[in-house]
Amino acid sequence: MSTDGLIVVDKPGGMTSHDVVARIRRLARTRRVGHGGTLDPMATGVLVIGVGRATRLLTYVIGAGKSYAATIRLGQATVTDDAEGDVIATTATAGVTDDAIRAALAALTGEIDQVPSAVSAIKINGERAYKRVRDGESVDLPARRVTVSRLDVLAIRRDTPDVVDVDVDVTCSSGTYIRAVARDAGLALGVGGHLTALRRTAVGGFALAEAATLAQLEQRAPEVVNLPLDAAAARFFPRRDATAEETRTLSHGGPLAPAGIAGPYAVFDPAGGLIAIVSERDGRARAEIVLAPA
Repeated sequence: MSTDGLIVVDKPGGMTSHDVVARIRRLARTRRVGHGGTLDPMATGVLVIGVGRATRLLTYVIGAGKSYAATIRLGQATVTDDAEGDVIATTATAGVTDDAIRAALAALTGEIDQVPSAVSAIKINGERAYKRVRDGESVDLPARRVTVSRLDVLAIRRDTPDVVDVDVDVTCSSGTYIRAVARDAGLALGVGGHLTALRRTAVGGFALAEAATLAQLEQRAPEVVNLPLDAAAARFFPRRDATAEETRTLSHGGPLAPAGIAGPYAVFDPAGGLIAIVSERDGRARAEIVLAPA
């Protein structure tokens, strides 16, 4: 089995994304491992891991759309906007109707300007925001434009006095913070809100149904890659098949004639091997990254 490729991992709670990378490095017996988009320690679900040459695909995975199943608790605000942080305010929710909750969440769909959670991995002058917060600093992050293309309310539960738990399914652009959705819904309703559960169900076309647990990967080690490089690129990108001459040109970094494919797209040699990820500009098809074996 190829050692270059992607692994769709079902990340357990309590581990950082870096913890998972460290585990895969040990199982795959290589240092060349990375992940395609951070999940908070509390969160579970789809974490795409790249091994070997496939680590170079991760920049595209990071930018892919994502889907989540989440639970928002209204009536409590926390310092981290999730259940891992201390509660900083509690407000009774008796007057908050189901219709008001649905309206507040509906207002957070579409293209929105979202202020990321202060306790996030965003860097400020080279240092992670969460480290500055934990060091006692006050952090103000600028809003960024994100897209919440789907936010379905699955259930509104009043099982616990003074709080309301709202189960939601969300599909959104890369860079969207579901914790911030919970916070902003709570602010709009005047009662505060935070996230109590988060499970990532998809990254691009990679879904939970094909994800492996770390226990399953342990059993397969060192052959942990379940989507070899060629198959991963075929799944994730539009495809172009090159002739032998085009293969030689592209393998050495040369441009091809355009094919009119919206890029970036993957170019394969006559044997089905991945050569490069290509985009078209100025009338030529040029490699963004060359992945053909040296």
